Amino acid sequence: MAALKQSFAHRLLCRLRAQTHPQQGALWNTPLDHGHIWQKRFYDFVVFTSKKRVEKLSYMHRNPITRGLVLEPEQWAWSSFRHYAYEERGPVLVNDSPKVVLPIRKIA
Repeated sequence: MAALKQSFAHRLLCRLRAQTHPQQGALWNTPLDHGHIWQKRFYDFVVFTSKKRVEKLSYMHRNPITRGLVLEPEQWAWSSFRHYAYEERGPVLVNDSPKVVLPIRKIA
């Protein structure tokens, strides 16, 4: 996994540095400034429990909001949120055996 991540990060940083544009969004500023793509606290582990699976899915679905890319999770096209929330097929293919039910709160 380390070799795969290092290779990807090296290629991506080289491309981004070559194509940096002043009007580019702030998404890649931190990786370019620090030379890192992956977070330092990143680690891999197998998700065994349903509770942990829901926790990780919720984190992934909220991440585009946290980064300021969208206002609602269903607005991010490259997410599985719409699959879980509305049972819609999207560009992210989900091959679930047991269906995970995510608690979704609507703020009115």
